[in-house]
Amino acid sequence: MKIASLFSGCGGLDLGFSNAGFELAYANDIDKDTWETFEKNHGLAIDKRSICEVKPEDMPKVAGFVGGPPCQSWSLAGEMRGVNDPRGKLFYEYIRLLKSKKPLFFVAENVAGIVSKTHLPEFMKIVKEFEGVGYNIAYKLINAKDFGVPQERKRVIVVGYRKDTGKTFSFPMPNGKKYTLSDALKGLPSSKPALPKNQPNEKLGFPNHEHMIGGFSTIYMSRNRRRSWDEPSFTIQAGGRHAPLHPNSAKMIKKGADDWKFSGPDYRRLSVRECARVQSFPDNFIFYYDNVAKGYKMIGNAVPVKLAETIATKIKADLREYL
Repeated sequence: MKIASLFSGCGGLDLGFSNAGFELAYANDIDKDTWETFEKNHGLAIDKRSICEVKPEDMPKVAGFVGGPPCQSWSLAGEMRGVNDPRGKLFYEYIRLLKSKKPLFFVAENVAGIVSKTHLPEFMKIVKEFEGVGYNIAYKLINAKDFGVPQERKRVIVVGYRKDTGKTFSFPMPNGKKYTLSDALKGLPSSKPALPKNQPNEKLGFPNHEHMIGGFSTIYMSRNRRRSWDEPSFTIQAGGRHAPLHPNSAKMIKKGADDWKFSGPDYRRLSVRECARVQSFPDNFIFYYDNVAKGYKMIGNAVPVKLAETIATKIKADLREYL
């Protein structure tokens, strides 16, 4: 049950599939800030070229493709340039390799903005392309909090089964359990601040358990950033400046439209490790970086491990006669 990972990042999607019993046989990502983390945790050398340079014959035969093409061009928080951004065209590179290798299945993940009114027509073109290269397609906007992840995180998941299987993926139902910050952060000691200029703090009692220092922008202060222990976290974003506050932080109080303030002097962002736990990474998954901002970015760009494992387990059950 071998899989190929494209746009691998640090490998949250890959870890979820590995946990479900799949074997990672190939990985590709051009982002040098993720390479060490990926290779040391997954034990696989990553193909460091642009996906545009990868030829089908460079990849082994696999049962499935998994990957999340860059989301920045589709994000509601960004400029939403879609295919007018070179990153937005990378879906078609994924499809190019899919057409040639023809694995049994594929999984693609992206931000909610890809099915927004602005981008829905282009997204439907992408779906048609997937269908055109031989796959029955299912897609859905889902929230990770419904699948074992202590976080509000809405993402679009696209799953394709090769048409000759006669099958179409159906999304699992929410498991009905509420996962909270208390579930995610229990047992962790107090974090330590990063060193000046947000350099890593080497005097940590727990791997990656340091939090970003520095001020809070007007954008950050435009809404509440603190959740209580008995709530799921806000979305973990790909940047430490926008990391949610720790639940022990002082509450935020609304002053006016898009204007909040702290109710007391004690507050801090979630640490890199705390963000990793919210994304359901295990503590033995170590992140390597020379600036804590890069740690937050890797984690925020990842697919939550528990969500990936849920999808992988369903695929494994659906296609067991072929795998």
